[in-house]
This record gives sequence, C-alpha cells and structure tokens, in this order.
Amino acid sequence: MRAAWTIVVLAACTNGVDPRWQLAHDRIIAVRATPPHVPAGAVSELDALVTSVDGGPADIAPLGATADPTAPAELASAIAADGQGGWQVTAPDDATLAQARTDLGLAATDPVPLEVDLAFSVGGENLLARKQVFLGDAADNPPLDAVTVNGAPPQSPIQIPYDTDVTLSVAAASTFQINWLSSCGTLNSDDNEPTAVLHVNPGDPTSGQLVLVERDPTGGVVWQIWEISAPAP
Repeated sequence: MRAAWTIVVLAACTNGVDPRWQLAHDRIIAVRATPPHVPAGAVSELDALVTSVDGGPADIAPLGATADPTAPAELASAIAADGQGGWQVTAPDDATLAQARTDLGLAATDPVPLEVDLAFSVGGENLLARKQVFLGDAADNPPLDAVTVNGAPPQSPIQIPYDTDVTLSVAAASTFQINWLSSCGTLNSDDNEPTAVLHVNPGDPTSGQLVLVERDPTGGVVWQIWEISAPAP
C-alpha cells in the first residue's frame, strides 16, 4: 500500500464495499505534510482529510506519529508532538542529513525520505496511514487548480440540476493524481480523472459534499470541500 504520496488507498466498489468516491464511509482520504519537503531546521505540520458516515469530510490532526522502523535511527527524533494537539516533523541539521544520505545510499544533494506512520480517529475508530516527508530540500504543496462544475467556477454551496449529467473538471497537470468524491448523487468511473461526471439519480442523496483531491508527483497534496445539492422536482 505504499505510494509516492501516501499509503492511503481509496477502496474500489466490489461486493458491498462502498465505491472509492463515496464520502458516506469512515476512512482516511489523504494525508498532508505542510510543507512536504523540509529544509534543515524547518518544520512540517501533519494532518489529514478524513470522512465518516455521520460527520462527512473534515481536516483533522493525527492522534500520534512515529517513524517507520526501517528509517535511519538518526531520523526517528525528527517526529514530535507540536504542543497544540498535533504532530510535526522537524528536519535535522545538515550533518545529520548527510549521515542519513550515506545510510540510504543517496547522493549528497538528494532529499532524504522519511516514512511517517500516523494514527487518526475517524468515526469512533483508530485508523492508520503512512506519509512520506522529504528532508533536506524545500517544496510546498501545490495550489488548487482551476475547477469548474457544469462549466462554471464552483461557489459553495453548489446547486446542480437533478437527474442530469453534471461535468466536474479540474485543469490539473497530467502528472497529478486526481480524486473526486461526493456524498450527493453518483460519480461515474472517471472519478480519478481530471474530468468526471456527477449524476443525481432518483433514489440518490440530493445533498451532501463534493471533494476534490490533487496530488503532485513529489509528495504534495491539496484538497477542497464544497457543499452541494440537487433539489428534486
């Protein structure tokens, strides 16, 4: 379950398992490090986008965080509570990072990857995720790309027509990983593409939330939550 971005995987729809786009389900959607690339001595804050049957999507802090057991020993102390109920990663000094690069067989200017195991409380359960943070260089999370819903920029709360195909689109780079999620209507099988279709069928929930998650190839992530509804006639 490891990936360049996070080990959190959105479940596919098989034999009663909720489809990966469904927000009415207890799970972690994405984990974020802000920033995902941390120069020596700088700090990255950790949080996640989660969703639950009762609460819907929300940003939350982890209950705890530890370094993956296979990480170089000199990096384990980089993870600590932030004193405000959350957790953070502080990049070690240049000498410590140089030793970690030697241990990992990296070049002198390569960022040092640190796998962080995190626990979150979601829907009354403790769920686990892993996030890769890069130490020794600098890069921010990406901004949200331009989004349209039915051809227009979305303004929360979004109102869409009932029982009609509604096009969701984001102007993301081809290297980005995209996930659309909703608790209103039904998303088609292109929910992991820049352009997807949302349709509120008879019998579907006619209100809820719409979520977009974008992940870049270097560990950055951004998301947005909108309220959305499709009043039935």
